[in-house]
Amino acid sequence: MAMFNIQVRSKEDRSTRTVAGSRCVIGSSADASLSLAGWRVQKEHAELFVSNEQIFVRDLSSMFGTLVNGKKISTFGPLKHHHVIAVGGYEIQVGWARAEDAHANTSAESTEARPAVATGGSAAPQRREPALPPAETRSSTQAAFSMPATVARTPVVDEDRLELRRSLQDKLIASFDLRRIDIHKMDDVQLRKQAEGALREILKSVDLSPTEDKDALIAEVRDEAIGLGLLEPLLADPDVTEIMVNAYDQIFVERTGMLSRMPLAFSSEKSVMGIIERIVAPVGRRIDESSPLVDARLKDGSRFNAIIPPLALKGPSMTIRKFATKKLTGEDLIRFGSASENMVRFMQIAVQYKKNLIVSGGTGSGKTTLLNILSNFIPDNERIVTIEDAAELRLHHEHLVTLEGRPANAEGKGAVTIRDLVRNSLRMRPDRIVVGECRGGEALDMLQAMNTGHDGSLTTAHANTPRDMLARLEVMVLMSGMDLPVAAIREQVASAVDIVVQQTRYACGSRKISKICEVTGVESGKIQLQDLFEFVETGFGADHKVQGYFTACGAVPEFYEKLQAAGMNLDLDIFQKEH
Repeated sequence: MAMFNIQVRSKEDRSTRTVAGSRCVIGSSADASLSLAGWRVQKEHAELFVSNEQIFVRDLSSMFGTLVNGKKISTFGPLKHHHVIAVGGYEIQVGWARAEDAHANTSAESTEARPAVATGGSAAPQRREPALPPAETRSSTQAAFSMPATVARTPVVDEDRLELRRSLQDKLIASFDLRRIDIHKMDDVQLRKQAEGALREILKSVDLSPTEDKDALIAEVRDEAIGLGLLEPLLADPDVTEIMVNAYDQIFVERTGMLSRMPLAFSSEKSVMGIIERIVAPVGRRIDESSPLVDARLKDGSRFNAIIPPLALKGPSMTIRKFATKKLTGEDLIRFGSASENMVRFMQIAVQYKKNLIVSGGTGSGKTTLLNILSNFIPDNERIVTIEDAAELRLHHEHLVTLEGRPANAEGKGAVTIRDLVRNSLRMRPDRIVVGECRGGEALDMLQAMNTGHDGSLTTAHANTPRDMLARLEVMVLMSGMDLPVAAIREQVASAVDIVVQQTRYACGSRKISKICEVTGVESGKIQLQDLFEFVETGFGADHKVQGYFTACGAVPEFYEKLQAAGMNLDLDIFQKEH
């Protein structure tokens, strides 16, 4: 359980309180988590809450407002040790810890309390205490009223070493400029060797700490100046599935579905910009103030997105979605607990016998990974055309054509959209069309392709349920600019789409196929769905992972019956309800 450590100060009150939970309501009500008396305190005045291991404060539309360091706020955070909340005539400082951290901080909580910082209002002129405690007591009080959970879980970047790297990088660039070295004419190996030699020369005049690892320092500065910097070891780590750079000194990664902050920082925003440009330039993309966001891919196929000022207020930001280096199969879905054996067997037959299939799911739910697995069920003797904004799919077929969209140039011309590529693919004699994601008007062209002899087409789209997926398809068709009646669109969707596979990412980070549905037609103006398989949640385990079971829903899809009537030997027992 989590706990707030709260220090309250007023003319009449000077106390320290502990409130359990990840939310604390401040108010005059006796039921409030932190009950404060006074006519200027409303029953529910404000609340403290924890998000991403950090504390925030929110005003609950109170009449007299909530202040932080003298300024009125609606929501403010994350709170630091020097932030003082003013509610009515009270001044509040707060820290937060999990129950397992509380015992470790007991000694710190028993030390002398930090004096309050003036926050404005009537209490401000009567301040008798300094804004900060003396240096000899500061460390102990800071331990009590900073955020133990954040300090324990958020690694601290070594500012001195960061400044050293920044200085070395500036000197390295200056050295290259002085020698008039044209780095664009060098290959990677030659450039790295040149940079290492220059850095060793520079370090001869730098007074390093005896404990400093010179080789590691050279590698870090070299990689940041001419490579991908701190991203290189993260990209090489097989356990890291996603890398997020919020700002030059805020780097997060995803491992096993959970986010954590890394004790790393780039030397400056300029370094981050240099890395972004080195990634996007080889794939023909650009990023600058006139075009401040970009989608691209790395050499290994990982998806890359970057956004820079003026759109990104904290500085250049980038996100890398990594993909497994090895070919994933249906067996991997079963091994990871993402699907049952019967579900995988059904999807394999649906793909092999040319059923049109859409993978639906939210952001980061694993739609593209699942699409890649399903695409590899396509027989080897068929011609496949894949269409994506940034090529990510990895199909292991000999007869494969990969198409990639192109953004507009600096003059706003030359863009090639997914819709253009879908229309062009129809002239390429494809047996299968695989679209990485439908986001707009290309949905109409995709449906028309499915309805005109290109059976077995596959795509993904964002939606939370199969029913929402069909509603989104209708909207995307309308985005094409065609003024079609809704009834006609629904007939097109019901005729084109055979199977909807819903992929879900749960709060614990687990990714599972939560439902497989068959589209059976239109009845009374509404598209009809028949559930074939689903994942039934039963709670959470001791490891806080979602628990449950996969089961069939008792319905046999229409195409199975047709295939069986045509003489195919298919196992219908997989559709029997198991629980």
